[in-house]
Order: sequence, then structure tokens, then C-alpha cells
Amino acid sequence: MQPVSGEDAMRDFSDWTVIHLVRRQAAKLGEKTYLTFDTGLELTYAGLDRRSDDLAAALAGAGIGEGDRVLVLVKNRAEFMVALFGIMKAGAVFVPVNTELRGAFLQHQLQNSDPKAVLVDIDLVHHFEGVDRGEAKPAHVVVVGGPPPAELPEALLGAEISSFDDFEATGRGRTPPAVEPGIHDLAAIIYTSGTTGPAKGVLLPHGHFYVWMDRQLAKLGQTADDVYYICMPLFHVNALNLQCLGTMMAGGRAHVVQRFSPNRWLDEVIETGATITNLLGVMPEFVFNTPPTDRDRDHRLRMVTAVPISKEWGAAMEQRFGFKIVQGFGMTECGMTALGDVNESGLEPGCAGYIDDEFYEVRIADPETDWPLGTDEVGELLIRPKFPGIFSAGYYRMPEKTVEAWRNLWFHTGDACRIDARGRLHYVDRIKDCIRRRGENISAFEVEQVINAHPAIAESAVVGVKVEGAGGEEEVMAVIVETPGRSVEPKELLDYCAPRMPRYAVPRFVRRIAELDKTASGKLRKGDLRDAGVTTDTWDRESIGYVVQR
Repeated sequence: MQPVSGEDAMRDFSDWTVIHLVRRQAAKLGEKTYLTFDTGLELTYAGLDRRSDDLAAALAGAGIGEGDRVLVLVKNRAEFMVALFGIMKAGAVFVPVNTELRGAFLQHQLQNSDPKAVLVDIDLVHHFEGVDRGEAKPAHVVVVGGPPPAELPEALLGAEISSFDDFEATGRGRTPPAVEPGIHDLAAIIYTSGTTGPAKGVLLPHGHFYVWMDRQLAKLGQTADDVYYICMPLFHVNALNLQCLGTMMAGGRAHVVQRFSPNRWLDEVIETGATITNLLGVMPEFVFNTPPTDRDRDHRLRMVTAVPISKEWGAAMEQRFGFKIVQGFGMTECGMTALGDVNESGLEPGCAGYIDDEFYEVRIADPETDWPLGTDEVGELLIRPKFPGIFSAGYYRMPEKTVEAWRNLWFHTGDACRIDARGRLHYVDRIKDCIRRRGENISAFEVEQVINAHPAIAESAVVGVKVEGAGGEEEVMAVIVETPGRSVEPKELLDYCAPRMPRYAVPRFVRRIAELDKTASGKLRKGDLRDAGVTTDTWDRESIGYVVQR
């Protein structure tokens, strides 16, 4: 849609909904392939529209409609996308959840969303074992990928059980509900990773879904000729809103795999003819750390959208593979607020690009007072939309968290950032991951990138820990995972770090562990490490009188 001319120009948002999009593209593109899956299945534009109509009719026949939540615990299958459109066409609320969740970790989402129906992957039914459903009593359980097992976890008992194929078939030949949502109507509840407490269910209206796609095409120039390679979980907004739905708006094709593998990544990109892909969290670094091959440039990729990017390997990755890396800033709650300019040369790690000021207001503020800061000053990133309906509507059944995040009429991202004189957003770290030591602000991410470059280190997490006599400030702790078959002594690691970072950023503490906990999107979960502080197995450089030279 093009903006109306005039001093008070406003976009026409009347058809900015997911349902309008799939119907429009199905009518336009018919049986053109939309999505292929590594399971061997595929969806055409018209085929997806028909199947989601059938599912919507089936849901309506089961008494599921306006405002009812449908929890979806399904892997990267074709049925996931049929469910998304079918649930929304029924007027219900799509609630995808992390497929890694199980037991007590799945319990919160089930109780909080209180779904009327649950769609569960046949491989994940056992994840409900040990779940206390509380007041949640889903009336229907639909098993995706095969017939329901003979025995179900207690949390799923008492519901009407069916396979996805059988349930979908009940809607064939029936007219789907006449649902015509607007931009403000609730489309989905998507849960955050829950790195700092119980996961929050983000309320997302149709306009929020739509603006992700609109900005993707406007800023990155995605077209019908592009092929997206999707190796992230579909329950995550990056894979779902940017990649899957962005492809639908562009009229292109995408290939979806079950799971990201750095060792298969290049082969799959080549085989699928992909022209665009996204990498998030540790994924780009893992790809770069694979051994170089003579096939590194035998692909069609023109662009990889990736964050975070490090100066230690970012430019080298572009040079090795021959594609352009584009950075940006986005969150489940607020969409893609900034994106890099695809026409600018030169990669600047941490630079998320230009603020999308057509749709968003942005402020860098003191995290304690919300007082606005100046150019290049580091503070918390605050965001609010310029149009209603294109932003999250708060957190489901968490009014206190909603008010806290939206205090002073700004959404508080919890991210430490700065805006340069050219109006570009630079990501520094999570506010809680910024370590305050002896008057200096230290980015845990930057310290991690130096440590990760050591050949004996597979990955690391850097946190600030409180110690007695520090006057309320923190000391730097590096928690390391060593490369299989390699090891490094703490003193040797500090000798490596000292010439490569500011003196005040060199870790005081080093702790070895076997594995780092991560979210499904590859982000490190640091809360437990930070809370544990200095443990009995932590090495302290002061124990040997180690001094970082000036």
C-alpha cells in the first residue's frame, strides 16, 4: 500500500491483516510453490489457503472461535503454517510455543494461555508429562504428524483427541467462518524467551504481523524472485514474520528445515538455491567457524540478515562467502525498528542501521530516570509506534509487567544502545549484561567475542558478579566451554585477553562448564550464571596475584 499524499498523509491500513494477505496472494499466484520442507512436503499459495479454510471450518465446528486460544506445540512442519492461518481464519488466537519446552517449563504457557485446543507434534506429546495444567482444560487435542498415541500425559486427558489429518478433514466441504479482522484485532500470543523470569505472552494484533513483512520488503528489497532458506524455529517471530510471511508478501518461495546445523548449512543453502537467509544469536559465528571449503561461494545467497556480528569475524565472513551481511534491531514486542541500508558498503559490527522513523519513534534514555540522552550517549532504547495496531498490546494476563514495560508512555526494550550523528542505531548489550566496573561500562558481548576467538574456546558467557569490597560495582566473570579435545588454563586465557581488550574489561574470574544454556533463538541464558556468582569451582586471578599491565 502506498501512502496517501498530503501534509497529513496516512497509510490505508484497512487490509493489513494476515487473512487478507493469504487470500490476496492465493488469488494472484494460485498453485505457485510457496513453502517446501525438508520433510518432503510443500505448500502452494492456493493450497495453503484451501487447507487453512478447511481447518478454520473444522475449528468452528468444534466450537472454537473468536478470542479462543489455540496452543501450538509443533515443529517446523507444513501443518504449523496451515494452523497459523486456519486458527486466525476461525477468529481464534494463534499461540505457538517453544518446541524445547517440557514439564514445568511448558506448564506456565499452558496455564497462562488457558487454550481451548492444543495442537501437538506427535514427537512432542511426551513433553506434557509432569505438566500441572491447573485451571486450563483444553477441550480438543489434535496430534500432528500421525495418529494419537494410545496413552497421553495426564495434562491432555479429558479432551477430545484426534489426528490433525482427521480433524482437518471434518472441515472439508464446509464454509469457513466469515471472519474479517481489522488491524487492531488480536492475531497471536507469542511468548518471550523468559531469560529474566516467567515467559511473557506478547499480545500481537494483525497489524503487528503485517508491518514486519511490509518493512522487510521496503528495506531489504525482497522480491518474488528470492528464495528464503529458513533454519530457525517457526514459533520465533524472526522465522515466522520476517522470513515465512515476508516471503508470502513478496510472492516468492522459501525452504524450511527442521533444525539449524552449521555443518549442513552451506550444503542446504546451495541445494535449495537460496538467495536470502537469516541467522541469529550464536548461529552466524557457528557458520563462520566451520572449516573453509572450495564450495564456500557455490551458492546464490546475496544477503544474510544476522545479529550479533563481531569485528573479530564479521568482515571475514562476508569475504569468505561472498554475500552481504545486513544487521537490524527487532523484538517480538515492537517489530523491526531499524535495519541496515543494503546499498551501503562496509560492515560495522553492532550497527543496526537506520531507525524506521516512518513507523516508530525512538529515544535513548537514562535507564534509571528515562531522561533522554544525546548523540552517541549509551542508554536504554525506548520505542513507541506512530500508528495504532502495529505494535504489541501488552502481555497476556500480566498487567504489572505491561505497565512496567510501558512506563512513561514508552516501551522499554531493556537494551543498551546509542544513536550516532547519522541517525544509525548501535546495539551495545542488554542493560543487565552491561557490566559496571570502576566507573567503566563494559559490554559483555564484546568481551565474549574476544574470548571466543581463542582456539581452545568453543563459546563463552560473560557476566558481572558482586564481590565484597567492590562498593556496589561488579567484577567480570568469564564462563567458558572449551573446544572438544582442547583446553586452556585460566592464566593463559587472561594472557590472551589482556592485549586484545581494555585493561578494565579483562576478566577477574574464570569458570569452566560443559555447556551453556540458550534460548531457542540462540541467545545465552545468563540469569543462573549471574545468580550463582563466584562458585567453588571458579578461578580468581587474585589467588595467584595476576596483574593486568597498563
